[in-house]
Amino acid sequence: MKGSRDGTKKDRDSKSSSVNSLPLILDIEDFKGDFSFDGLFGNLVNELLPSFQEEEDDSSEAHAGNDILPNGTSRIPYDASKSAQGPLFPEVDALLSLFKDSCRELVDLQQQIDGKLYNLKKEVSIQDSKHRKTLAELEKGVDGLFDSFARLDSRISSVGQTAAKIGDHLQSADAQRETASQTIELIKYLMEFNGSPGDLMELSALFSDDSRVAEAASIAQKLRSFAEEDIGRQGIAVPSVVENATASRGLEVAVANLQDYCNELENRLLSRFDAASQRRELSTMSECAKILSQFNRGTSAMQHYVATRPMFIDVEVMNADTRLVLGDQGSQVSPSNVARGLSSLYREITDTVRKEAATIMAVFPSPNDVMAILVQRVLEQRVTGLLDKLLVKPSLVNLPPMEEGGLLLYLRMLAVAYEKTQELARDLRAVGCGDLDVEGLTESLFLAHKDEYPEHEQASLGQLYQAKMEEMRAENQHLSESSGTIGRSKGASVASSHQQISVTVVTEFVRWNEEAISRCTLFSPQEVLMLGLLEILSPCLVVTDKDYFWHFPRDLPSTLATNVKSVFTCLLDQVSQYITEGLERARESLNEAAALRERFMLSTIVSRRVAAAAASAAEAAAAAGESSFRSFMVAVQRCASSVAIVQQYFANSISRLLLPVDGAHAASCEEMATAMSSAETAAYKGLQKCIETVMAEVDRLLSAEQKATDYRLPDDGIAPDHRPTTACTRVVAYLSRVLEAAFTALEGLNKQAFLTELGNQLHKGLLNHWQKFTFNPSGGLRLKRDITEYGEFVRSFNAPTVDEKFELLGMFQMEPSHFSKLTLPTIFLSPVWPMFLSLLLKVSPACLKVPPAFGKMHKGSFSSEMTTKLQNSRPNSAPCGPPVNTGIAC
Repeated sequence: MKGSRDGTKKDRDSKSSSVNSLPLILDIEDFKGDFSFDGLFGNLVNELLPSFQEEEDDSSEAHAGNDILPNGTSRIPYDASKSAQGPLFPEVDALLSLFKDSCRELVDLQQQIDGKLYNLKKEVSIQDSKHRKTLAELEKGVDGLFDSFARLDSRISSVGQTAAKIGDHLQSADAQRETASQTIELIKYLMEFNGSPGDLMELSALFSDDSRVAEAASIAQKLRSFAEEDIGRQGIAVPSVVENATASRGLEVAVANLQDYCNELENRLLSRFDAASQRRELSTMSECAKILSQFNRGTSAMQHYVATRPMFIDVEVMNADTRLVLGDQGSQVSPSNVARGLSSLYREITDTVRKEAATIMAVFPSPNDVMAILVQRVLEQRVTGLLDKLLVKPSLVNLPPMEEGGLLLYLRMLAVAYEKTQELARDLRAVGCGDLDVEGLTESLFLAHKDEYPEHEQASLGQLYQAKMEEMRAENQHLSESSGTIGRSKGASVASSHQQISVTVVTEFVRWNEEAISRCTLFSPQEVLMLGLLEILSPCLVVTDKDYFWHFPRDLPSTLATNVKSVFTCLLDQVSQYITEGLERARESLNEAAALRERFMLSTIVSRRVAAAAASAAEAAAAAGESSFRSFMVAVQRCASSVAIVQQYFANSISRLLLPVDGAHAASCEEMATAMSSAETAAYKGLQKCIETVMAEVDRLLSAEQKATDYRLPDDGIAPDHRPTTACTRVVAYLSRVLEAAFTALEGLNKQAFLTELGNQLHKGLLNHWQKFTFNPSGGLRLKRDITEYGEFVRSFNAPTVDEKFELLGMFQMEPSHFSKLTLPTIFLSPVWPMFLSLLLKVSPACLKVPPAFGKMHKGSFSSEMTTKLQNSRPNSAPCGPPVNTGIAC
């Protein structure tokens, strides 16, 4: 087939008749591998089709010169093209022949393949039957092998068990033989020690050979244990024969000799250990420590090593520690210097222990035990010796003077020493201290100081308070002496201003308390940790509806809460006493101003010269009263600020520390309220005195400035004066000036209560004042203007009850002719209606005439009977009579 294809390619340009003569042969190899029908078909027909394609191309080129259309395309006549083409597909015969030959060849190949497949199938069937037979024979043989292996395994197991039993018996016999041999050897050594008491010269070479010290020590310990055990048994059983007594006495001799030998051997090993330690021969030290561990578990070696450390035996080291922390002798000790010194010293101790730990780890077989002994010795000897010199507990009876630091210096030293020593304990724990409770041991160093710590803290706060008060009194005394040239009243006001409550001082009290609370938390680290955990778990805590406080289990430690409560109580007492005394001093200045004012109150019959001097003195007393009023308001304002500072401090710092004690928070709140009650009482009394001072000055101004002609003008027919009277102007100006301090100092309910009371007193005072005068119609209009002025002023009080009273007085704004038609239900129900009606009768007596329509009274009208009662309530007045003269001269 390949040869025919090559021949076809060479004769590609030959005619189609020559193609029909080519043979067509298909090979079976063409169908192997990656067979493709398209490839096979292409190989068959591509030899014929290219000749037809080339002839078609040649015929197309031959007619390329035909007519060309105007648009550029060629036009070929129909007849010419038809005659020139010939047959449309000239190779079709050759292709049909090729396809038929190929079909025949394919059929032949199929038959060949079918024959081969049949033969192969037959051969495979024969081989399969043979294979099945062979497999059956193999399975039978394998079953036999498995049975043989099972019998063999059973036999091997039986033999192995027998061999193991024999081995156990042999091992036990060997151990017994070895034990018997060792026992014989030990008995021989024991007989050597059972000689004369104290005679160790006849012992075997083993006990004197330095190269076999470990073996000698082990044998000696075994002999000693055996002899002591035997003596113990003999002591329990009653000896019945002489031999037992002799044996017992002999073993006692052996025990004594063994004890002497062990002591001698231990001393010899300790000497060798010391020599090796000085030469830093760690291998020799380790060997000696290992042997010494057989004597009391090596306790003597451990203690001996720790005791020979230079920091425990060198006196210069102790003196250097003292100088580093306390400084040179006679120098002033401060907590900051002590803190730096302790930090340096403890850092040095930690480095020394770390170096010793490296040696201990390389030498001793039980390094943790040695580290425990070393750390315990450091804390009990080196640290305790330093703390004894640093912390000298002061007496609560005779407190150290403040010039030397007072109790505060001791407490600060204690806090610094405790904190730094706790840091040392943590550092030593990190280095390693075995099973030693280093934190508990550190706590035990401060137990003597912590037992009396709450009393010292409270005494320190009291001492600080007393020192501060003495300092302030000395300062005030100095200022008072320096103001000797000032007048008496003025000097009193200056001294009072210097004795005012200071928020800075209260802040200093709080700062002392904060420092004390920080020490309380420092001395209770476990409880602070517990509080931190409780705050983290706060969303899960129970909140009661009764007092809204957290309630924790009662078994939680409460030492911290108790100490904090006692310290905070000291702050409450200090602040309460300080602000109460400040308020009392400010109130005393009000009393002094009142006494000064009363001294210059003269009778009505005095000379003009005396009256002028008294008026001048009254002005000075009024100025002192105003100054005292302002001072008291400043004191109240600072008192409120001080209380707010304490409350904020309690909420931010104290309340969370009181949680472990059930009810402690509520109790502290109650104590805070109780402590501030004395200040509240002093403030209340002072505010009452302030109102009295203001009203006294108002009365003085009204008495001095109000003229009889203000409300009873000589010429009633002239145009009315719509300006307020001079007395009203002076009073409003005074009240505006003096109450500016009250508006600034007072807040909330305090401000409302004070202004309400002052407004009521002002209303009552004005009514009493106006009852002293007589009025004509023009004077009534002048009074109307004064009432309007007072009413506009008191509106700034924001006191509804006061506004209502002045609004009732504002009813005078009606014309006098309208008073006869006035209905007064609100006035009648008012507590001040008698004074109001008296004043109304003076201004317009006709207002109480019976209305014309007497038989048709409405709810707000007076009956004739009530009118008669009201007229009779003023015996000196008549509905239409002349005004009453009060007798007050201008």
